[in-house]
Amino acid sequence: MKRLSVLALAAAFCLALSLPVAHAADKKLMMATTTSTQDSGLLEYLQPTFKAETGIDLKWVAVGTGKALEIAKNCDADVLLVHAPAAEMEFVKAGHGVDRRQIMYNDFVLVGPVKDPAQVKGKATAEALKAIAGHKSPFVSRGDQSGTHKAELKLWKASSLSPDKEAWYVSAGQGMMATLNMAAEKKGYALTDRGTWIKFANKQGDKNPLAILVEGDKALFNQYSVITVNPAQCPKVRKDLALVFEDWWVKPETQKRIADYKLEGKQLFFPNAGK
Repeated sequence: MKRLSVLALAAAFCLALSLPVAHAADKKLMMATTTSTQDSGLLEYLQPTFKAETGIDLKWVAVGTGKALEIAKNCDADVLLVHAPAAEMEFVKAGHGVDRRQIMYNDFVLVGPVKDPAQVKGKATAEALKAIAGHKSPFVSRGDQSGTHKAELKLWKASSLSPDKEAWYVSAGQGMMATLNMAAEKKGYALTDRGTWIKFANKQGDKNPLAILVEGDKALFNQYSVITVNPAQCPKVRKDLALVFEDWWVKPETQKRIADYKLEGKQLFFPNAGK
């Protein structure tokens, strides 16, 4: 009888020791996000602090926003960090996501060859796109249903243009950094988020064949938000960890870290949680 009691106590002790380990190993959160948050270096900058403050092991896949939303619809992510507001609102309205919160913004810029053959520098975005179309200069589009691609299509539509079947319009079907490299090779124009542009320009240095030609237009505003995948549609979603994730992004300390993240002294993202 004593032997059984000792064995039972030993088993209980071993189980107690194993529980915290199992719990810690279970604190994993899967995020689907846009390429700009990775290409800019923001995620690598914030991830260690997030892990230290929450104990959550954040993993992510960086794709275009359209693809990120599809991943979430397929229940292959717990949370989203994306930048296509209209598509995000449709996603939430359709019941795929809950608790959408804006966290930061930057802007899009129109870049092109330093010599600017279409003469777009300083123009409003709509006029610049018309000038590119009129000159038939190469324009490299991401073509991947990302937030940047969706914004670009909206800008073409506002300019009363549909260039997708034109020979000078190139659909890369790739991420932002690859699209910028292609634009540089083709001596073409492209729309990019400012964060990725700064990272690209930093790598190119004095040999950068591209330059910002159009910026500051209200139409170029670029909002980023976080969304929890709806557990009613995806029962395996870690809603408890997702809530911690969303709360962490909007808290003042994290918002300050976002503002503090710079490359070559240039701020890449601007916090605006709750605004």
